[in-house]
Amino acid sequence: MTAPHAVNVLLVDDQPAKLLTYEAMLQGLDINLIKAESGTVALEQLLQHQIALVLMDVSMPGLDGFELAGIIREHPRFQKTAIIFVSAIHLTDRDQLQGYATGAVDYVSVPVIPELLRAKVGVFVELHRKTRESEELARTLERRVAERTAELEASTAKLSELAEALRIVDRRKDEFLAMLAHELRNPLAPILNAVGIMRTQAIEDARLAWCRDVIDRQARQLTRLVGDLLDVSRFTQGKVTIRPEPVDLRLVVEAAVEASRPAIDEQEHTLELALPVEPLVVSGDAARLTQVVTNLLNNAAMYQEPKGTITVAVGTRDHDAIITVRDRGVGMSRELQDQVFEAFVQGKRSHERPQTGLGVGLFLVRRLVELHGGTVTVSSEGPGQGAEFAVRLPYENGVANGEPATPATGRDAAQGDVLLVDDNIDAVETLAALLRVEGYSVHVAQDGLTALSLAGAVRPRAVLLDIGLPGMSGYEVCRRLRGAGMANVPMIALSGYVRDDADDDAALFDAWMVKPAPYGEVLQTLRTVMPSREVDHH
Repeated sequence: MTAPHAVNVLLVDDQPAKLLTYEAMLQGLDINLIKAESGTVALEQLLQHQIALVLMDVSMPGLDGFELAGIIREHPRFQKTAIIFVSAIHLTDRDQLQGYATGAVDYVSVPVIPELLRAKVGVFVELHRKTRESEELARTLERRVAERTAELEASTAKLSELAEALRIVDRRKDEFLAMLAHELRNPLAPILNAVGIMRTQAIEDARLAWCRDVIDRQARQLTRLVGDLLDVSRFTQGKVTIRPEPVDLRLVVEAAVEASRPAIDEQEHTLELALPVEPLVVSGDAARLTQVVTNLLNNAAMYQEPKGTITVAVGTRDHDAIITVRDRGVGMSRELQDQVFEAFVQGKRSHERPQTGLGVGLFLVRRLVELHGGTVTVSSEGPGQGAEFAVRLPYENGVANGEPATPATGRDAAQGDVLLVDDNIDAVETLAALLRVEGYSVHVAQDGLTALSLAGAVRPRAVLLDIGLPGMSGYEVCRRLRGAGMANVPMIALSGYVRDDADDDAALFDAWMVKPAPYGEVLQTLRTVMPSREVDHH
């Protein structure tokens, strides 16, 4: 009975007796023996079966062994089929060389030794079996690779779809944050302006004064949170840029202290300043560097118990200007020090003082410092040991290109007509009231057409202009004013949107302020731009 997985061996000899002899010798091997009494029959069997080994006689009538081997080797299907010659006559070296040349892999002489024949046949059969297993394994691997490749291609396509969907969601998130910031800033502006108006009048009732101060602190805190959140979104989009100019770091620290004073005073902290006597001028964006120091001061005020101490020092080392902010607060572990500049990472605080803030202040510190070509590091000896942040900025030979700009002041800057254009009636009226206190003659418009009409009548010395106006955008209003004989009139954007330097229309404006702009900054901007401009009355 033929074994289902046995290897086929073809016996070729013109003498039936020899075929029976070979069959007897090979009994017990796991092979199927197929017999052929001529070369022609052997070729037929080869075409009908998968043959692993051909054992053939050399001397056969018609088609001898050498010729048959040559024909077998010429067929692509049988180029790897093993051939063993059996001969009693062709035994010389020349005969064996001829046999090997025609495709034989071995030679057996007559009389045949059964054990030798079995051994040789067994070797070639096993080699064939291993080869067949290897080929089957290769086919299996190829099939699995093809299947896996198809799966990976499908997964890649799915990941591409998910990545695109994520990009869309991320873009919508950024658009939402920008719109949210705009919508939150619009009501914050009149609130802070109203507080500013209240400060121009003495309040005898202590409770009312306290209420005013609470509104001021909380509105400014909300303003900072909205700004920080939007800055994180803009950093992820690569939209945050700086406008370098000579900046005195002493003034940066002083501005930051003023901005952080409510948070410091609320906790009754002591603030120690160690500033140089002479100006320390670097090339940087004054507003962004002030934001850096402000965030560090707010962080120091937040992460220590009331009545703590905050130390700020400014100096130089090698080719760097260095600002350090140190607190005596909760400190931080090594693990937290490695993560503290990542977005939304916050240290632990006591149960008596719950977590506040968004965890983005230090993230913005690092990114803003890096935009200036500097570095920021933190050091702490561990929990309860306080922390020190060090900002290093490039400072070559103590000289920056040019001199630090100082706000223009003087009587002329506080006189003249100013046009305010904003569709938020509370925002525009409260800002107008504050500017009138300073001596400005203020004219108000709530849409673009009214603004154009008023500008033509009063010929303002400066225009503060919202961007998102009904009917006609602030960009278009600015463009028309420039073309209507007011090319030299300072145009200041006062918008809930952050300036996009990639937007060519933004270049229409001499300055860009984001709502709710601190009233002091509005005044400083007006005083800076107005004296250097002459109104074109033609």
